[in-house]
Amino acid sequence: QVQLVESGGGYVQAGGSQRLSCSASGRTPSTSVVGWFRQAPGKEREFVARISWTGVIVRYADSVKGRFTISRDNVQNTVYLQMNSLKSEDTAVYYCAVSPTGGSDAEAYKFWGRGTQVTVAS
Repeated sequence: QVQLVESGGGYVQAGGSQRLSCSASGRTPSTSVVGWFRQAPGKEREFVARISWTGVIVRYADSVKGRFTISRDNVQNTVYLQMNSLKSEDTAVYYCAVSPTGGSDAEAYKFWGRGTQVTVAS
């Protein structure tokens, strides 16, 4: 079992920055991919970014490419999502999740955190 806890959410002005953290505990598979997803009110959960175990392979949704950066610290068992140039449309609950295989489909991710709210004021 893997436990994930997101932190770092909050209120920020448009154009600002915020860094989210995802701390993992438990039996994290050694080849796990960690992804960030988000869900805005009235919308479906959508893929934001993912990172391979080694940190070499990263992928981003087109909507955040060039603004968000995902990274991981395997010693600390933590994955980060640095968000810059935030827009009002980035407002959502952000979730981190772990998958043995990766991809952008939420169905591939077996363990999920409870999420952290990010609110961007325009």
